[in-house]
Amino acid sequence: MLIQIETVLPPADAFTFGVIYPFMKRYFLISLSILSVLAISAQSGTEAKKIVADKIAAVVGDRIIMYSDIKNTIADYVRQGAQIPEDAECQILDQAILSKVLMQQAEKDSLPVTDEEVEGDLELRVREFVRMYGTEKAVEELAGKSIYQIKEDARESVKEKKLAEAEQKKIVDNIKITPAEAKVFFDRIPKDSLPFFESELEVGQIVVYPRASRDLEQYVVDELNHYKQMLDSKTSTFEQLAKLYSQDPGSKDRGGEYEINRKDKSWDASFTAAAFRLKDGEVSPVVKTKFGYHIIQMVQRNGDEAVIRHILRIPPITDEETNASISKLDSVRAKIIAGTLNFNQAALRYTEDDQAKFAGPFFTGRDGSTYVTIDELDKEIVAMLGKLKVGEISAPTPFTDEQRSKKGVRIVYLKSRSEPHRMNLKDDYNKIAQHALDEKKAKAMDKWVVAHLPAYYIMIADDFAATCPSVQKYKADKKAF
Repeated sequence: MLIQIETVLPPADAFTFGVIYPFMKRYFLISLSILSVLAISAQSGTEAKKIVADKIAAVVGDRIIMYSDIKNTIADYVRQGAQIPEDAECQILDQAILSKVLMQQAEKDSLPVTDEEVEGDLELRVREFVRMYGTEKAVEELAGKSIYQIKEDARESVKEKKLAEAEQKKIVDNIKITPAEAKVFFDRIPKDSLPFFESELEVGQIVVYPRASRDLEQYVVDELNHYKQMLDSKTSTFEQLAKLYSQDPGSKDRGGEYEINRKDKSWDASFTAAAFRLKDGEVSPVVKTKFGYHIIQMVQRNGDEAVIRHILRIPPITDEETNASISKLDSVRAKIIAGTLNFNQAALRYTEDDQAKFAGPFFTGRDGSTYVTIDELDKEIVAMLGKLKVGEISAPTPFTDEQRSKKGVRIVYLKSRSEPHRMNLKDDYNKIAQHALDEKKAKAMDKWVVAHLPAYYIMIADDFAATCPSVQKYKADKKAF
């Protein structure tokens, strides 16, 4: 069976960092980008045309890599403003061939990738775009195809990617790096090529959300019940009421509409359960969630998928409730300063920030580490840090959680702050060790490729074979066409 793939370039910084460390990012697996599927499918009229090059770039076993896929991926990244290296086509082909070799080896090794895993990956990708564009209908209009077709078009490529990842993990997962190896790696970097790092910080927070008084909660419940009576008497529509009164900024302008999936764990469980108990057109009684109080209307349901509308009302918080939360965090702060609790223990016990309960109380940067730059923090946090020294914890401070549209109180801990500097072993050991580990894994992959390539039938188009040094390892004793 011949499979046409969709490919995606790695992040732009993988290329720019590779200028300093050309051996770093040698092995990034080419993966399907649903964004590419959507963007390419949506081109029409006076918009940028899809670049068509209807020929085969390479064949690996019984799988093919199409030249049009490579060109379309580059065109998509140009539209996104990414920096594209001169040899992007060669890099994509290089890694696409490797991905197919790894995938076929994974099949030989009987590495498990279930249909459920593939479906879960597809569902997650589609959900991300539904959240981005608001509704499945908007995504379908952008792509020019149904959600079902988008997923079916992507299914084989997602399975290939997951198989290739499983094989790569098998090859390099047990490789470790020692401090001596990290130092040898660092000493080989030309001193005039050492990168310059801006100041980085480790910042944690403990958050509590004041509880509204029972009287104010009842006032909001009565409001929602009044809206429900208006719907029952047909003096207004749900959409009209949501636009006027809902406090959910993410759906207010759409009349409270969302598309939800019963299995999507990012939704509040109480909200999802209440929604899926409704019949088409039915409106729920008042529902309490961590965000506030709602009434929900089921617009249309199809199995685990549903289109719903909701109205969110958040009970107002008075100074009395805010002061109670400040007092609570004052007590927590005192325990940390006294040494009876460390910050991590206190956060685990007291924070009401959902993300912190799973990922820890420290903010994470673009690279996924706990080191962040000032521009990655909100302005209120930055203002608080200006008054803190390393190791200090702020006084409890009220703030507004924009994501939850709720008032909260938090204490902030400045664990560390680095000065702007050139990369060095003392300040940047973890980064250096990670890059040294990447190199060691790349060498292991090189060794694996040399040992296993002879077992695979590989053909490369003449124009690529002649112009791409990076694919020569695949062409050795192979055919060109």
